[in-house]
Amino acid sequence: MAFLIVGGLTLLISLLTLFSGFGLGTLLLPVFLVFFEPPIAIAATAMVHLANNLLKAMLFARHAHVGVLLRFSRPAILAAFGGAFLLQYLNALPPLFQYHWQAQWFQVTPIRFTIGLLMIVFASLDLSPKFRALTLSRQWIPVGGVLSGFFGGLTGHQGAFRSAFLIRVGLDKEAFIGTTVLAAVLVDMARIGVYGFTLIQGHHALFQNPAQWQLLLWAIASAFLGTWLGSRWLQKVTLTWMQTVVGILLVAYGLLLAAGLI
Repeated sequence: MAFLIVGGLTLLISLLTLFSGFGLGTLLLPVFLVFFEPPIAIAATAMVHLANNLLKAMLFARHAHVGVLLRFSRPAILAAFGGAFLLQYLNALPPLFQYHWQAQWFQVTPIRFTIGLLMIVFASLDLSPKFRALTLSRQWIPVGGVLSGFFGGLTGHQGAFRSAFLIRVGLDKEAFIGTTVLAAVLVDMARIGVYGFTLIQGHHALFQNPAQWQLLLWAIASAFLGTWLGSRWLQKVTLTWMQTVVGILLVAYGLLLAAGLI
């Protein structure tokens, strides 16, 4: 049942990114949080995100603007290490508090509170016309790299800042796609390295449970299939009503996660 749910939802989410305006990682993280603990969910999302972007990189990497990529990615990679290590630190902290409601006790942990809060923030940014219309000059590219890399390492939310800082630096469509895809690949590789190192150190159950690895690989295959189907049959068009509905659902999920209810 888990394979059916994860595979189906991952395939659907890959297609949904073509219409909602939200990235694969942003939509996939809530699904993985149902099946894995937060650090594993973020690491698993990063692996699917990386695999999906490697597919795109094969198609668009040759169009990347090397100068812009270097100015953005070098600080992004360093910041991704910092965000990923902060994630591990938050995971080791004790619960902030607990409360009683409807005959049940709920715990609010630092890591779930942080992920939930950032999910709300970034969903709100993606819905904000002012943020989408933000215009920044090339001198701010390294700042965008730091912000995108840090939040990418912490929770995987790297796309909003990456697009905001790169979309208006004078790149044509192919160069923009190639540059952003390679930037995402580099950040994903940096943060996955930290996730893997800390998980191995802790001898986490993910490395001892073949079923979880099989579930992860199945999710990667489903994301590939969704991307392939979308690129073959569908055209990427952001539907405002769908973006609004998905954004509201992400905010609601973030609130529940931050409150310790899920």
